[in-house]
Amino acid sequence: MTTVIDGKNVAASVIQTVKSATAALEKSSGVTTGLAVVIVGDDPASHAYVGSKGRMAKECGFKSVQHTLPAETKQEELAALVASLNADPSIHGILVQLPLPKPLDSEAIIQSILPEKDVDGLSVVNAGKLATGDLKTGLVSCTPAGAMVFVRRTHGEDLSGLNAVVIGRSNLFGKPMAQLLLNANATVTIAHSRTKNLAEVCRNADILVAAVGRPEMVRGDWVKPGATVIDVGINRVPAPERGEGKTRLVGDVAFEEVSAIASTITPVPGGVGPMTIAMLMANTVIAAHRTAGQTPPQF
Repeated sequence: MTTVIDGKNVAASVIQTVKSATAALEKSSGVTTGLAVVIVGDDPASHAYVGSKGRMAKECGFKSVQHTLPAETKQEELAALVASLNADPSIHGILVQLPLPKPLDSEAIIQSILPEKDVDGLSVVNAGKLATGDLKTGLVSCTPAGAMVFVRRTHGEDLSGLNAVVIGRSNLFGKPMAQLLLNANATVTIAHSRTKNLAEVCRNADILVAAVGRPEMVRGDWVKPGATVIDVGINRVPAPERGEGKTRLVGDVAFEEVSAIASTITPVPGGVGPMTIAMLMANTVIAAHRTAGQTPPQF
């Protein structure tokens, strides 16, 4: 029987750990975990994301601060806000919602966030710490961190002897995911659009992670029997069977085909998606513990 991972369930268990750790930190050192979210402009999807992050932060017992700036905000104004949040000892995590409206330079803003407050794990310092295997002081990008929770709960902490293939080499997901798997002793291959014989490469994987943004690209005959398949893709495709102009969400993996062959698989939606906000909360409470000189919780 194939195990279909329930991302909502796993995310709920992560949030439970965050709540307990938040309360324990406040009790032991008087520190309230603080998360500041900055949003520029009026993109509806960004506002929906930010709203759900704010609600989750409050649910976890955090001090939750939101700064909503107009689309015409200048680079210097945004930089000054980030600098003030960097200097605020009650804020442990800073999140700038991307994408920023043009002509703002998002990279300069992201890199100006103090690495110890960079709960999105996007600074070059945190990327470098992950690349050198420093998981004790760095913060890991939320989506790969969430995918790695699934891998650990399926295979344990030590992946020695297992082949892992990550399809996708983005800085946001593919590279950090590969580093996490490597740090856990897996033998890792990063595949991408230029990889020859991609299906053949994937068939060697005990752990196959797809993050390419191409609907149902990974077919059943790409997958080794008994493999663990983590689908990070979120693609909207036409669904005429639901009515004219209707769509549905699918991953990068052809779920029906692959679930007949894999031993463990994540669905889309309801797999990796719910983990991203959960790991953002986890990163924030980890950052708060480090600032207070306390040992952070494990996720």
